[in-house]
Amino acid sequence: MRAAMRGSRGPRRPGAFLALFPGSSVGFLAGALILTTATASPARAQSAVTRDDIINKLNHLDAAPTLDIAALRPQVTERSKSRGRNEPPPQKRPPIAPDLASLPTFNVDIQFDPDTPVVRPESYETVGRIADAMVQSTMLPYSFLIVGHIESNGKRENNVILSQRRADSIRDILVNTFKISTKRLLTVGLGEEQLLDPARPTAPVNQQIQIMTIAKLPEQSEQPAQPASAAPPAKKPAKKR
Repeated sequence: MRAAMRGSRGPRRPGAFLALFPGSSVGFLAGALILTTATASPARAQSAVTRDDIINKLNHLDAAPTLDIAALRPQVTERSKSRGRNEPPPQKRPPIAPDLASLPTFNVDIQFDPDTPVVRPESYETVGRIADAMVQSTMLPYSFLIVGHIESNGKRENNVILSQRRADSIRDILVNTFKISTKRLLTVGLGEEQLLDPARPTAPVNQQIQIMTIAKLPEQSEQPAQPASAAPPAKKPAKKR
């Protein structure tokens, strides 16, 4: 059974890591690759995810969904506490946010320390590629939803909390390390309330992180023009003496 949320802080990040990344997007992958090469064992190396793979999945949005993410979070928490006799098993539990299935989505394996939101060093390269995709010119108009999931083990309400913390952790890395604007990122943790593979509720695939295109930001040209500053009043001619 999954342990209750532990306070483990995980391995300390090397202090030189942040220095690898300048304020611009240049150098994202180079720095992340150096960190991964230095700290990840070959057995834990992740399959390569390319920037173009991410862009191809996310750089379109047919229609913005009418989703209230702030309202969805308490709904997920409330359902995770259901204990009725008629409560369906995980395999038959309906998705709590079915509208998410219509959004452009990129599913990605991110490695975390067990039962914590601490991202393992070998996954920083993957997060860096997500950041590189988000700053590509065709992706700049969009904002994104980061969705956390947990496989069906342990207490459902604890899984919701952990999945939210993990989604928040990915957002924080994108904002603080890779300088993605926080205005472009939303997060929600669905726990085991919307399994990615309902037929196998305890499978590792149900711990994937999802990145979804959720809205298109107003283009600069669509912003209301700033009113021109009023011209200073003309000086009155001096009176003749």
